[in-house]
Amino acid sequence: MVNHASTPLAAQLGELKASGWQSVPVKEEIRRNAVARIAAGQPLFEGVLGYEHTVMPQLENALLAGHDVIFLGERGQAKTRMIRSLTGLLDEYMPIVAGSEINDDPYQPVSKYARDLVAELGDATPIDWVHRDTRFGEKLATPDTSISDLIGEVDPIKVAEGRYLSDELTLHYGLVPRTNRGIFAINEIPDLAERIQVGLLNVLEERDVQIRGYKIRLPLDVLLVASANPEDYTNRGRIITPLKDRFGSQIRTHYPLDADTEVTIMRQEARPATVGEVHVQVPAYLERVVATFSQLARSSNQVNQRSGVSVRLSVSNLEVLGANALRRGLRAGEKSVVPRVCDLGALAASTSGKVEIESLEEGREGIILDNLVKAAVLTVFKELVPLDTVRDVVAAFEEGVVAHTGEDVASIDLAALVQQVPALQASVHTLTGGDESPPAVAAAVEFVLEGLHLSKRLNKDASAGSSSATYRGRT
Repeated sequence: MVNHASTPLAAQLGELKASGWQSVPVKEEIRRNAVARIAAGQPLFEGVLGYEHTVMPQLENALLAGHDVIFLGERGQAKTRMIRSLTGLLDEYMPIVAGSEINDDPYQPVSKYARDLVAELGDATPIDWVHRDTRFGEKLATPDTSISDLIGEVDPIKVAEGRYLSDELTLHYGLVPRTNRGIFAINEIPDLAERIQVGLLNVLEERDVQIRGYKIRLPLDVLLVASANPEDYTNRGRIITPLKDRFGSQIRTHYPLDADTEVTIMRQEARPATVGEVHVQVPAYLERVVATFSQLARSSNQVNQRSGVSVRLSVSNLEVLGANALRRGLRAGEKSVVPRVCDLGALAASTSGKVEIESLEEGREGIILDNLVKAAVLTVFKELVPLDTVRDVVAAFEEGVVAHTGEDVASIDLAALVQQVPALQASVHTLTGGDESPPAVAAAVEFVLEGLHLSKRLNKDASAGSSSATYRGRT
């Protein structure tokens, strides 16, 4: 491929031939560029995490084999991101016959407009260069998607200009022809009506299509990529067999297999809560709580697993956790803010619309979500704070120590509990990584107290409808 940065791009067909540029099918172009990346030890694309040993090898195989691909997976599994990132495997620039609506190859034009122009001008045919980003077409399949959307329609304005209906130049091309020599993606492909699936198959497989009774041949060069929910694709029979057979590779995506991967994705995707002079730093253990919450929801029989628990849930929950801490800090006049356990109550709002609770009882959704949050806190607490390191903390509370927490308790007041109960120092230091600032210490103290309560070592008196709580010994 001619390098745009170092070589002037040909402006006419004769110059293109002289440059040595060679035309290759789009699947071969992608294959060639994928080979270069794989051989160099580079990922196919950046920003997709957790698929290194599962999805990516399958995708590499599919592209090396020149296959059309369908991704099967629940919502929030990076299917669309991977599909759109495939454009990075195209050459940076590609020559077309100038003015072509369907990216006609100057060496092998397929539209009547381009064929006529090349026949008339020969080597003087003007050439345009299109960037890889414009060689991608996408359609969200909906029941009202029509043949004219995907393939094309007769343009009444062109007919009014005096052309005959049988003239190919009267056509207004749809999305698929306009993505000729590129990548065309259909999201949720089972939602396409069967007659539209037949029309799509025809243009991709038979290379011809009928529009308003006029049959034209469209030998398109397209990599077809689709996505679907596994339930719709495999169980409901909503995709015609010939179109299903068109896909050479079927790749199953999945959610992050562990909390560490989920945390990495959250850090990559979440909007920072810091605003102006108010700095918000989410501690690693609370990030892990948010990730573990999603992991537990994906294995809970009280959550509808058919609809999935998207990674977007984890991202939104992390953002809301930071936002609630920011709001608390603004009201307290604090410039440095660290989210605490009392801020986890905000997750209900960001979770409710993203998971479907399986419960026959009204009003149980909030209780189920609250129990999942508690289970996540307890899981992370047990991972990070061995109980034998906090026995003296429990003993201090059994001897009469009482701790008050909540949004209305200032960080400096809660952090002072470490002076009152020196046994807290070791676990707090582990959680903060040595950060001795009051907000960091206060957050760690509250996490330890809540972990001890959930471990049934401390009693907790919580105010209904409030984040305020009081921790006491059990004796």
